[in-house]
Amino acid sequence: MTNRKDTTPSLQLSASEGLWTWLQQEKISIAFTTYQTNRLLLLGSKPQGSLAINERLFDKPMGLYAHGDSLYMSTRYQIWRLDNRLAPGEIHQEADRLYIPSYSYTTGNLNVHDLVLDHTNTPFFINTDFSCLATIQTGYSFAPVWQPPFITKLAAEDRCHLNGLAMVEGKPTYVTACSATDTPAGWRDHRMNGGIILHIPSNEIIATNLSMPHSPRWYQGKLWLLNSGTGELGYLNDNQFVPITFCPGFVRGLAFWGNLALVGLSKLRSRNFTGLALENRLTAEGKVPQCGLMAIDITTGQIVHWLHLDGVVEELYDIVILPGVSRPKALGFQNEDIERLINFPDSGKIITTKPTVKRPSQGQAAPIVGLPRPQIQDQNSDSQPLKYQRVYHLNPENLAPYDAMTFPSLQQRWQTQPQRGELVGISASIEGEMVGFVVGELPPDQKAEILSLFVLPAYRHQGIGTRLVKLIHQALAEPDV
Repeated sequence: MTNRKDTTPSLQLSASEGLWTWLQQEKISIAFTTYQTNRLLLLGSKPQGSLAINERLFDKPMGLYAHGDSLYMSTRYQIWRLDNRLAPGEIHQEADRLYIPSYSYTTGNLNVHDLVLDHTNTPFFINTDFSCLATIQTGYSFAPVWQPPFITKLAAEDRCHLNGLAMVEGKPTYVTACSATDTPAGWRDHRMNGGIILHIPSNEIIATNLSMPHSPRWYQGKLWLLNSGTGELGYLNDNQFVPITFCPGFVRGLAFWGNLALVGLSKLRSRNFTGLALENRLTAEGKVPQCGLMAIDITTGQIVHWLHLDGVVEELYDIVILPGVSRPKALGFQNEDIERLINFPDSGKIITTKPTVKRPSQGQAAPIVGLPRPQIQDQNSDSQPLKYQRVYHLNPENLAPYDAMTFPSLQQRWQTQPQRGELVGISASIEGEMVGFVVGELPPDQKAEILSLFVLPAYRHQGIGTRLVKLIHQALAEPDV
């Protein structure tokens, strides 16, 4: 059999011992975005005492907002609403929440940062490229709601790098910007101490001399924020920033639970992060910039819990806490489950339909929403072209309806031999009807194995089985992407 290879950059996690316990005791999970690697990440906990991470690919995800059973997220040129499709108490593949992209609004590339809902459930977002607070309006890319008093023109020029939005009693009240400049990309020359906070109702600048401030949040009667250029969490007191904790990274993304503030950290990867007081302090203290999360006690400033991310992810943008959720998962557009998982009123639970989709392998372009994906076509076929399709995310549950297409029977196999690793399949079909199916397994640290091969009797002795075996060998040798 073929040995499994995996050269795909991976996400590596390490965490403080108390993080799992805290998530379990509070029955919460955490969602966060990283536009640097196009990921939405969901952090939960397993009953056995370990953390669970679920990652899905989206195009430049940034602003994130949790409301009820839904997640709102800004991406490169769209705003998405992801809805949980699981009924109360329903579990799907160990997840107690399954967020599926349900609605989107195309804004165009506005470089949307913070995204919220107001008290009427109207979405508001920071339109960074156009230096304004905006909302959605049918027939337009966006509708401007407010702009800083020093911005003289709405143009896609990122004049002040408006980025953060804080709500008070459900209304947009405070925003952060990296400078008070009114020239194209003028903020880039004011990263050290040009940062400001503006009060929307009064239209006034209420704090200055900040360094790339982000993520303002109104909590327990105070305006909290991250002074990203110095790596500090703090709050505003008499229009002065009061730091309470230094974090070893570019801080961005802030959420609260009880007396803990959850802060996102990024490594100093891009030029925008270099030359700041943060970089100098890290060097002076002999610390290495980190990517991850820190839970900080806002009464003492002490770091209580932490999560470090290494490998492919080096930057984070936004963070939200998911109350009442233990193990969340989401579906993205590179996961074929978005086509196969169906529910409807009175369906009782999520239904798994026939797996038919081939997702792209590493090095191929990501699928584009709304466009058909190419099939693998047998060049030797004539009037009835055979289509061979790679099948991912198989498990004993969703294979059950197709046991007649397995030999030896996989359902009988599961009764004595449980699934040991990732299952991969290749189907052969003619005009949408499956005529052949092969399934292989990738056990951890073991050789791959073909578990089942079946071709309908009417289509045997035509080379279909030989072709399926060749394709499954290739699939089992490919990295898991």
